[in-house]
Amino acid sequence: MKIAIGNDHAAVAMKQEVAAYLKELGHEVVNMGTDRAESCNYPEYGEKVANAVASGEFDCGILICGTGVGISIAANKVNGIRAAVCSDTATARLVKQHNNANIIAFGERIVGVELAKDIVKAYLTAEFEGGRHAKRIAMISDIEARN
Repeated sequence: MKIAIGNDHAAVAMKQEVAAYLKELGHEVVNMGTDRAESCNYPEYGEKVANAVASGEFDCGILICGTGVGISIAANKVNGIRAAVCSDTATARLVKQHNNANIIAFGERIVGVELAKDIVKAYLTAEFEGGRHAKRIAMISDIEARN
């Protein structure tokens, strides 16, 4: 799987560890975040990863900031993106199964590295269930098209 990963200054260390873990699992990972600790603007990285995923260049994306919230809000402004903040493995699995999320986000200040790896694994191994959930995804797309 080809995965875009992005982060701001608050999540450099976690991004590096998660990226290494993904590579160990055999995924292709492209770093679209910062590698510097100096303060930067998370919306830039959220948009960059979201555009790459929305274009179809990547299968999915992973975003990390202090909480995961700000960077996911920025990503969700891109048409076709369904970014979900996940602080546990159940949510990570369900956002894929029910919402067909194409980006997950979490916060370095919220989850530890081992939990972050578990969240990523739960998300990547889950599959969209379709059925009644597909109708709801279509409804979300309709909202997006109207706005």
